[in-house]
Amino acid sequence: MAKPTMKLIAQGAEAKLFRNEDVVVKDRFSKQYRHPELDAKLRKARTRREAKVLQKLQEMNFPASSYIEHDDKSMKLSMKFVPGSVLKNVFDNDFETLSRFVGKNIAILHASDIIHGDLTTSNMILNNDVLHFIDFGLSFFSNKIEDKAVDLHLLKQALESKHYEVFEKAFRIVVDEYTKHYSEAADVIKRLETVEKRGRYKQQY
Repeated sequence: MAKPTMKLIAQGAEAKLFRNEDVVVKDRFSKQYRHPELDAKLRKARTRREAKVLQKLQEMNFPASSYIEHDDKSMKLSMKFVPGSVLKNVFDNDFETLSRFVGKNIAILHASDIIHGDLTTSNMILNNDVLHFIDFGLSFFSNKIEDKAVDLHLLKQALESKHYEVFEKAFRIVVDEYTKHYSEAADVIKRLETVEKRGRYKQQY
């Protein structure tokens, strides 16, 4: 019997994504410019961390790619493929409803001290009115208000870049929904203002 064919569906700076039917395999490839020992250590740590986050999300029944397995030696992580529409492509059509989905999902993550690390509408999939978050390659566990504020800041920047016509209203809805579902939201929003001021200061100099 022939082995199932894995098709390359995406490639980023850190990894390649292969798909076979309903399974996606993330392969963190070696970086030639890094020292071999450091490279292996970083790839292993990031693969383990992403696996732990996905396992935690599965326990929470959070809408994300379901964890299947990971291999420290090959630096590969297997998970369930999430069908549906990439949010980036449909967001502007119904941004008010979709912004509420986004805000609630982020609140659930932050309440469990999970930082996504790359919140963009390219890393969200809408399937049957359920919004799934994907690509937890930069995710980590943290209870720091600063880390949660930076997570929101990255989303705001992504909305402004990709959905500039609606981003102000959309982000306001995201924050409103986030506040409804996360008890420490006020502290995060307050810190977000500091993060944004710091960003503007860096741009000036």
